[in-house]
Amino acid sequence: MTHSPFWKIAACVPLAAAASGSFAQPAHAPDTLDEQASGYWNTHHEHVLGTSLEITVRAATPAAAAHAEAAMLALFDHDEAILSTWRSDSEVSRWAQTRFRPVPVSAELMEVLQSFDYWRANTGGALDPSVEAATRLWRSATAEGRTPTDEEIAVAVEAMQQAHWSLDKAQHTATRLSDVPLAFASFAKSYISARAADAALRAGATGVMLNVGGDVIVRGNLTQMVAIADPSAPAENAVALDHVIVHNRAVATSGSYRRGFELAQAVKSAQPQFSHLIDPRTATPTSHILSSTVIAQDAVTAGALATAFSILPVDQGQALAAAYPGVQYTLVLASGEQLSSAGWPRSPGVRPASLALPPAPASPSSSGSAAWDPAYELRINLDLPRIQDARYRRPYVAVWVEDADHYPVRTLALWTQNSRWLPDLKTWYRDDQIRSLTEGTDVSRTISSATRPPGQYTLTWDGKDNEGKLVKAGTYTLCVEAAREHGGYDLQRHPLDFNGKPQQATLPEATELGATTLDYRKR
Repeated sequence: MTHSPFWKIAACVPLAAAASGSFAQPAHAPDTLDEQASGYWNTHHEHVLGTSLEITVRAATPAAAAHAEAAMLALFDHDEAILSTWRSDSEVSRWAQTRFRPVPVSAELMEVLQSFDYWRANTGGALDPSVEAATRLWRSATAEGRTPTDEEIAVAVEAMQQAHWSLDKAQHTATRLSDVPLAFASFAKSYISARAADAALRAGATGVMLNVGGDVIVRGNLTQMVAIADPSAPAENAVALDHVIVHNRAVATSGSYRRGFELAQAVKSAQPQFSHLIDPRTATPTSHILSSTVIAQDAVTAGALATAFSILPVDQGQALAAAYPGVQYTLVLASGEQLSSAGWPRSPGVRPASLALPPAPASPSSSGSAAWDPAYELRINLDLPRIQDARYRRPYVAVWVEDADHYPVRTLALWTQNSRWLPDLKTWYRDDQIRSLTEGTDVSRTISSATRPPGQYTLTWDGKDNEGKLVKAGTYTLCVEAAREHGGYDLQRHPLDFNGKPQQATLPEATELGATTLDYRKR
């Protein structure tokens, strides 16, 4: 992507079976005979539709589960080659270069263009693929350390408000009418993900859950508990804003807390960062909604309404949602207030503790007079690099903190898919005490959140041990271990002195782990 003229330019919690289906089991391939009978398989992939992909498949046999997974991945590849506006060789990119002549298009592209026409009209222009023109304007201007001028804004609005295509459904052709850039982004992601879920069921799965960068689809004989990310604390191991139980539904979340436009560092401003969510009608970022989550029967409706809520005034978004029976939503306003629809399926019985490791025996570091300063936290930005391997799945990862005596004070993350391979995380797994803490416990989560970049994860440590008590101030070692089936093994360790003074560090890249950054700072 160039920067010349601006338009040239998740928690899965193990529960008992429910009448409407079966709850997703712990996120690993079945090992015991009972698990084989229940038939759940879970895998993770990176760099699918430009984000991360989590799959849970319910099937009769391992072969059926593998067949369903392969069908989904093939569908993702097929549709991305048609609908990705970020690929110059995709069908939509090649069509976008044409002007004023009818071009035969695939059924998939025709359907997406028709859907955009529908949602652009029904949202009063709040959803429009030509918002890419405003996005490029803001990206270019903020990179220069300024905000767009009124004249630039007006030019962008005028460009976006014109017609960008016309469709001949009888001849199955589409005619490009403008040179304004288009981005299908999250809309295409919803459309493709729904088709991938259907492909899994056709391929033999009896139930399927897809989490595509924070948007969740559940289909067939499977019921899923989904955590809703708190926009004020979106780290992977943070306490969720809410939990919902989903069966044959889609959950989509829109929010600007993971992405935005930042002014150049040399420029001082009262507002150094702007939301990446832009109103196509005004070409300006919106910030009245921090996060909007929608549950709907289908993924396209959920995704479209979640985006619309982030653009429209609250009352207009609520009126729009009311026109779609069965739609539920929860919003986090800029004030921090949470506003939910009357039928929002909150799960009040779920406590944050149920998503964490059980308490460990007290650490020697938990006692003493000089306690960790509660105003500080450690933020860990973890990168899983893209590996050119047809068999690539996300590695098993453990992230934990040790004290000066190598005592495991706190496990911050444990991402696994098959419990048989936990011993491959040999350093984390090195003694019976740690292993016994996690037996029968699922510490992975399916989370609906704003879209995350592929392979990029954020964790935080609040200075508490596995009992929830603040440790003493002093030196602790952050440990990151990764092991991949049919792949490599990496272990990174870095000590930091947690003494109430900000500090940063970067761990070097390795085969399975990219550069890991540590930031000890005030909250």
